[in-house]
Amino acid sequence: MKINLVIAGIAASLLVSSSGAFAESAGTDSELKDLVTKIQEKLQAGKKTEADLSEELKGFDTLLAKHKGEKTDDVAQILFMKAMLYMEVLDNPEKGADLVKQLKREFPDTKPGQRADDMLDSMKKREESKKIQAALIEGAPFPGFEEQDISGKPLSIAAYKGKVVLIDFWATWCGPCRGELPNVQKTYEKHHGDGFEIIGISLDQDKQKLTSFTEDKKMSWQQFFDGKGWGNKLAVKYGVQSIPATYLLDGQGKILGKDLRGEALEDAVTKALAKK
Repeated sequence: MKINLVIAGIAASLLVSSSGAFAESAGTDSELKDLVTKIQEKLQAGKKTEADLSEELKGFDTLLAKHKGEKTDDVAQILFMKAMLYMEVLDNPEKGADLVKQLKREFPDTKPGQRADDMLDSMKKREESKKIQAALIEGAPFPGFEEQDISGKPLSIAAYKGKVVLIDFWATWCGPCRGELPNVQKTYEKHHGDGFEIIGISLDQDKQKLTSFTEDKKMSWQQFFDGKGWGNKLAVKYGVQSIPATYLLDGQGKILGKDLRGEALEDAVTKALAKK
């Protein structure tokens, strides 16, 4: 499990969770709630393609036609939901963007319409993040950085040349990150003396909370922190959209693996150190 920048970015769970943002935003509009329920049922059954959901997509159009001329938040929400379905479930950002632009154009005075520019900007950033992530594959060099850690000391990947390094994007408020921490610590304690290092990149916003947590958990490795949460400078640089996100690098800064957990991390570190 991971914590996502955009909860809706987990395609299936966007609509499967009836208590989530999608269903909640349907408000008291029973027609839209009924349509959302049908979509949820299909997704739970593994039906996630445009062909699978063709009837429901037509359902959005039917509702919009039925309420044509009504420039209310509830009607605008119908178009918003259709856009979200294309973006988050059908993985068709182009169609989703077109619908958001239509939302802005046809419902400019509604709350969904007034959020259109923010949505388009968010979509653009997500597409840019996907491109960045697509380039960070096994065998590729991990782009370097030169910053200061939370204590003000120099922090860079280059400083760990010759070491096997785990780049760990995480946060104290991230349950899955905390759940994986014992495995990370175990691997660190076992292999640190052999040349294994960790660089933590925290998406926390409270410096004192981060410091207290790392001291309490005896996390002695360097941490980068700028207090910007999901806007963390390095998280943005590397297109991080969910945490925990990790990259294991060899002594030359090339990617050995991504998002390794538990025994997989231990095995990869052992193998990498054996090749040094």
